[in-house]
Parts: sequence; structure tokens; C-alpha cells
Amino acid sequence: MPAIPEARKQWFVVHVLSGQEQKVRDRIKRLVESEEMGDYIFEVLVPQERVEENRKGKKIETKRKFFPGYIIVNMKLFAEDNSLVEKTWYFIKEMDGVIGFAGTKDKPIPMRQREVDGMLGQIKEREESVRPAISFDTGDSVKVGDGPFEGQTGIIEEIDHETGKLLVSVTIFGRSTPVELEAWQVEKG
Repeated sequence: MPAIPEARKQWFVVHVLSGQEQKVRDRIKRLVESEEMGDYIFEVLVPQERVEENRKGKKIETKRKFFPGYIIVNMKLFAEDNSLVEKTWYFIKEMDGVIGFAGTKDKPIPMRQREVDGMLGQIKEREESVRPAISFDTGDSVKVGDGPFEGQTGIIEEIDHETGKLLVSVTIFGRSTPVELEAWQVEKG
């Protein structure tokens, strides 16, 4: 069994009711203060990204969870002798909205440090930039709603999730032609 990380380096994935991530996070934070659990629970995260969507022709920025149904908790769950800290275990396990620790029933496994570092980097990166929301898949038929090809229908050949651009094959003068469009310029056809 690998060595247990020191208290502040123990990160765990907690499975919660879908749609309740923020409520569970807020409840844990509130109870940490009132029940003096600050020496055991250090941080509770609901990883989210900023997403730009097009609704009724207007660009709207929203937040989307990128681990729906899960929260990430930095807490002291194992003592130095590898024993379970029952106070922390029951505090989280008995919390309204918590299903359990991800990946195990009896003894949770802390995330590896490189997983934690990667996740924290991803959270920071996704919170700082706005990504376009793309609800299409390659091969979908779409109708162009804006631009010089408005009214045309086509098939999505490629999707660039980072930039929000789509390569759509439309028929021009009887020939199939690939056209680069923004995701907000098309709708499911």
C-alpha cells in the first residue's frame, strides 16, 4: 500500500447527488466552521468552467461543472499511522446529498499528487478562459443560421472544442464544400 500523504495533501473525490454539488459544498463549508472541523477539512471544490452559449441569437456566459455529480475535498481522512480519522469520515459520509467516496466502499484512496496538480491546473485554466459551448457531434446535420451561408444545411465534419469552430460541409453550386463556421452560427437541422 502506498504511503499516506500528509494531511493537507490528501484529496478525495466525493460522489454527491447530481445537481446538488454546490449545495453540498456550501453545507460542508458552513458546518466546518460551526462544528470546528477546520483542522480536518481544508478545501471543497466544485470544478467549473465558463462557457459561452448562444440563446435566441444572444451570447450568454454560464458556468458548467466538468465533473457533474462529484466534488473534490482536501481533508485529513487518514492519520499518520494509516488509520481512518472517523470524525472526518462520518462528517462527510453523513452529509445530506453525499452518496459516498468515489471508487470505494470501505476505504477511500487519496488522489495521487500528480492527479491533484493536473486537476488544480485544469480548474484554474478553465476558470480564466471562456470556452464555447458545443452541443454538436461530428456527422450531425445542421442548418446555418447566420452569415453568407444562412439557410443552407450541411454536415459537421470536424469540431474544434477550444475555439468553438466547426468545419461544415455545405452544398454550393452542386458541390460539397467545407466551410468553417462558429458554433453559434449553426443550429441542429
